Amino acid sequence: MAAEITETMKFTQADLSKEILKAVDKMGFSDMTPVQAQTLPLMMEGRDIIAIAPTGTGKTCAFGIPMLEYVNLKDKRVQELVLAPTRELSLQIMDELRELARFIPGVKIACIYGGQPIAKQITALKQNPQIIVATPGRLLDHMERGNIRLDGVHTMVLDEADEMLNMGFVKDVTKIIEATPIERQLVMFSATTNQDVMTIAWKYQHEPTEVIIPATKENRPHIVQYTIETQRENKYEHLLYLLDSDVYQRVMVFVNTKDMTQRLCKRLQDAGYEADCLHGDMRQSARNQVMQSYRKGKFQILLATDVAARGIDVDDVEAVINYDLPNENEYYLHRIGRTGRAKKHGVAFTLLTFSESVRFDAILKYIMANPVPLKFNDLGILTLDSGEPFFENI
Repeated sequence: MAAEITETMKFTQADLSKEILKAVDKMGFSDMTPVQAQTLPLMMEGRDIIAIAPTGTGKTCAFGIPMLEYVNLKDKRVQELVLAPTRELSLQIMDELRELARFIPGVKIACIYGGQPIAKQITALKQNPQIIVATPGRLLDHMERGNIRLDGVHTMVLDEADEMLNMGFVKDVTKIIEATPIERQLVMFSATTNQDVMTIAWKYQHEPTEVIIPATKENRPHIVQYTIETQRENKYEHLLYLLDSDVYQRVMVFVNTKDMTQRLCKRLQDAGYEADCLHGDMRQSARNQVMQSYRKGKFQILLATDVAARGIDVDDVEAVINYDLPNENEYYLHRIGRTGRAKKHGVAFTLLTFSESVRFDAILKYIMANPVPLKFNDLGILTLDSGEPFFENI
């Protein structure tokens, strides 16, 4: 059964506790997003759900609020479980849940993910958290060690289910689901549907309600895409031109390799730019520190590879720059989707060499988009096709 789209709904119209309403107000929210308006009431009813929705549409509040409304503070067992594909996303979900729970004394939330010392997580589990956010592999590790039981779980959420299952976690997710009570509520959020998502739904959900939130004008990220004609030897100079425009204060720059990420970051730092980077060889503690500093605005420019940037969710990134063209079509979407979040406007620039143009044509066909072409004139000024200076016309 599919749920129908409802009109705009305010949080105060829902049957929510004063503690949750106070937290939501503190977070600056008043109107529900479409995914919240449709899934929140269904979750409060205890329904199993498959929600197909674009990223950046407020899913954490949609499932986090019902979880917090029904958590039993006297029960020391794990009652609410969220699985996410990456540690970065897991940490972001935990942070938002803690924001929602700030006026509910006694709620304990733990985050379990790979890359962090397991002893630290064992200590957190001994505090008897009622809510756990986890990546599948590390959670299964704790289960096999006997550090955690899931026999008290009554709500389980798979966030970014398609991404999680595509990453090869099908067997782990299946084992985790089977460790929970058969009568538990199972909710899946996914940007797309695939065979693995539908198999999990068919096998483990009970008469699920399907909620589909189309990428409409209201919830589609507001991202204007630009391409810039360049040569490989001029990319760095053209990157500096964009950074020196004084138009964008929060920027993400994507490159394809760990080595290039480090070298480009050091080059920018040596030139006096406030920059830092993320790549796969970094320890998790260092990655967490970089992301925390970036969110707090301690530096302006974050460089990252595609793998390192998975799950990054920062609401106020103003511009994304593709220094290198991604190797996979979907990576382009993941990259530009880092901007234009929370109903804000964003821009994405791709520094495009002639040799990359055929590859980029395939990406454009895949995403069905027509970026605005830009080029540098003989005076080194970035211009529109009309010849007018770009930054004077935005």
